[in-house]
Amino acid sequence: MKFSQINLSGQNSALAQRRAAKCWIKTAGAAICLLSFLLIPPAWADGVSVGKASRLRNLVPAAELEQSAVAEYEQIKKQAGLKGELLPDNHPQVVRLRAIAARIIPVADRFNSRAGGWPWEVILLKSPQINAFCMPGGKIAFYTGILDTLKLTDDEAAMVMGHEIAHALREHARARIAKGQLTQLGAGILGGLLGGGHYTDALQLGGNLLSLKFSRSDETDADIVGLDLIARAAFDPRAGVTLWKKMTEANKRSPLELLSTHPAGENRVKEIQKNLPQVMPVYQAALKARQGTAMSKR
Repeated sequence: MKFSQINLSGQNSALAQRRAAKCWIKTAGAAICLLSFLLIPPAWADGVSVGKASRLRNLVPAAELEQSAVAEYEQIKKQAGLKGELLPDNHPQVVRLRAIAARIIPVADRFNSRAGGWPWEVILLKSPQINAFCMPGGKIAFYTGILDTLKLTDDEAAMVMGHEIAHALREHARARIAKGQLTQLGAGILGGLLGGGHYTDALQLGGNLLSLKFSRSDETDADIVGLDLIARAAFDPRAGVTLWKKMTEANKRSPLELLSTHPAGENRVKEIQKNLPQVMPVYQAALKARQGTAMSKR
């Protein structure tokens, strides 16, 4: 009897040890998983980090602004067509720009969830202007002047496009309109807006969207987001440095209206260089994936 009791006690002890071991393994496994999560960033935690877009933009209805942008864009196309300044779809530079856009647009929704539903479009206007734009809703235009005068590489052209697309994704025009209207409405109505939004109907969407001047902080924001966009599209983000050096040189020869509200060239290059470590791994991964896809199609 005594022997059997001791044996049973030994069995219970062994069972307890096995249970303790299993418990330790589970606990250790959970700890390792947690440590891995903390040390290895998830896939979405790469690239640049930018703050939330201005809350003031919510005072201007996005859909209405985008409809206004489409109407203005169509008018620009019509006028350019009448003057023979709208280059045809089969023009080599149009084909080139649209190929660049086709790589950037699929990654645009990272910064604006509505971008996937925008009616994206790219046109090229014959003009010596060194300029480009992307209107709310994804309406893009380049002027031949920026391509021809600066002799842009594909990566540099992608940087220009990424910058302009970033303005649309971050809804800078929407925020600028709201700020301008609030200034005109005055402090009394501002109180009403903050108190419950009863005066939002007073915000008018009229005017020329191309006449909007973005702030220097908007321009810096667009540079940083643009870097991220082109890196994900497998364009070399280091082109941002060479692009703005070209811009600076062109501005020395003849002041560019495009740069009137932009940060100084040296500061701009420094800001881009500061953010390159965040986007170069993204670019290298995207480039590797693109090369792998190209190889598989051969």
